[in-house]
Amino acid sequence: MTAKKPKIVVTRKLPDSVETRMMELFDVELNLSDEPMDTAQLQAAVKTCDVLVPTVTDQISAEVLSEKGKNFRMIANYGAGVDHIDLSAARELGIVVTNTPDVLTEDTADMTMALILAVPRRLVEGEKALRQGKWNGWSPTWMNGHRIHGKRLGIIGMGRIGCAVAKRARGFGLSVHYHNRNPVHPEVAAELEATYWESLDQMLARMDIISINCPHTPATYHLLSARRLKLLQKHAYIVNTARGEMIDEKTLIKMLKAKELAGAGLDVFENEPEINPKFLELDNVTLLPHMGSATIEGRMAMGEKVLISIKAFIDGNPPPDRVLGDL
Repeated sequence: MTAKKPKIVVTRKLPDSVETRMMELFDVELNLSDEPMDTAQLQAAVKTCDVLVPTVTDQISAEVLSEKGKNFRMIANYGAGVDHIDLSAARELGIVVTNTPDVLTEDTADMTMALILAVPRRLVEGEKALRQGKWNGWSPTWMNGHRIHGKRLGIIGMGRIGCAVAKRARGFGLSVHYHNRNPVHPEVAAELEATYWESLDQMLARMDIISINCPHTPATYHLLSARRLKLLQKHAYIVNTARGEMIDEKTLIKMLKAKELAGAGLDVFENEPEINPKFLELDNVTLLPHMGSATIEGRMAMGEKVLISIKAFIDGNPPPDRVLGDL
């Protein structure tokens, strides 16, 4: 007699090959419409499934988890960040939580570096001008930006992604500085020629470019507050590929509009997918729709990690990427 397959609910459309393999291994409920689930739908899912596979767009709150059924034991998150999951509630209910670290590091670092290049060199402004028929030929004074070689880059959060950004930055001749809870290993610092700043305030006041690469937690909400944003020099640029909640967007917009900052490159927003419309009025900001990890290779690798974690858990083994929980 064939053993009953565990019930898996997937909240968004995943790559076809990942969904196909899930269907082979488990009893899977897919979301072919790819519309984010609301609270009621998530509550219905945790009532009936053994494992939920959510994404960053799903708010797995205490309210959702309070409706868990007797078989619901695991959240296998499709993504590295877990700030959309109420980990305290999950812990109290004995729910195992896993994520997909490492596989997004290089992709996110690539996007960060792309923005570090794009904003000072005004790439998006130039592309728009070309499409709008505003280019009349080469001119020595038109669309001039700033070189990044020799500039100081301040990285906030020197984890996997921060270190990957630092490696790329060194290749472009940037001087690497960073703020972290603790200094990185001396060998890593030496390889990256990275200068550690214990004080975030002091680092912000001295950098030409700031890159935010730390996770979103209650402690990092509006980490770049109005007070801290005003520490930045007028020629400085901000790049954010982490989470939008870490910047006071209203103050950032005011400063960009008043030219109190040179520019910004943003891949994430505080209330996404809603974006403050005032951003759209600014020429000195490059806006991307949360594309930092959006590569085919990365999405496939994320799916593989989810599959491995679920299979290990169902088989009674510790999942390799546990964020929370014991067997």
